[in-house]
Amino acid sequence: MPVQTIAAQRAQGRLDLVLRADGPHTRLWRFYQQGCLKARLPRGPGCELVALNISGGIAGGDALETALELEQGADAVFTTQAAERVYRALAEPARVTTRLRVGQGARLAYLPQETILFDGFSLRRTLDINLAETAEFLGVESLVFGRLAMGEQLHAGRLDDRITLRRGGQWLWQDITRLQGDIAAQLDRPGVAGSARAVASIFAVGFGARLTALREALAGAQAGASCFEDVLLARILAPDAATLRRVMVKALCALRGGELPRVWQG
Repeated sequence: MPVQTIAAQRAQGRLDLVLRADGPHTRLWRFYQQGCLKARLPRGPGCELVALNISGGIAGGDALETALELEQGADAVFTTQAAERVYRALAEPARVTTRLRVGQGARLAYLPQETILFDGFSLRRTLDINLAETAEFLGVESLVFGRLAMGEQLHAGRLDDRITLRRGGQWLWQDITRLQGDIAAQLDRPGVAGSARAVASIFAVGFGARLTALREALAGAQAGASCFEDVLLARILAPDAATLRRVMVKALCALRGGELPRVWQG
């Protein structure tokens, strides 16, 4: 008897959002959601967007795409409902693409919660940020390598992670991370992560004056911060997700001068 194979289900999701300034407020001007990606706007004093992946996580072959644009003078925070999980991939990598455009005088805080990588994962992730000359931007990306509370070690996996930051069409910064094979062994190297299992990058434009406050918030942690040509960068290493979260919260509050999105406070 011939054997019939059934193709594995793949999650597809797309968000396309445009925000526009309306006097002192920022309003949603375009809202498009498709597949497993959804967005919600909790009621509150400011404009806060919360993205949700209703598929329950990311597996090999999934494709998620987010496009967010802030028009001139808009002010918003973009975050995620919870930490994202990237499961073991059977063949194809998962693909996650995010494109951010921030117009003149607009302000965006891009603050997704952690991404947790499972053993055997395969992820290609791209974050492309385009700022107008007078835009202000604060972003964070964080990775947790394995379900640490379960003692999981990533002995197989593939990560291709790329962040590109432009202002006025000119490149300001690009960060590329590639890991493949025995991830745990690579993280143990002093020049890679020094045995850390949770890492984060904070990157911002227009926050140079807060470099001292950021360094004070990072005191005592395995972290560092610098600022060059108005691009502020910080790297954080931690043994676990809980430690990383505590350090990130202190650092981001120092930069924002206030509280983080409500979903971070649960």
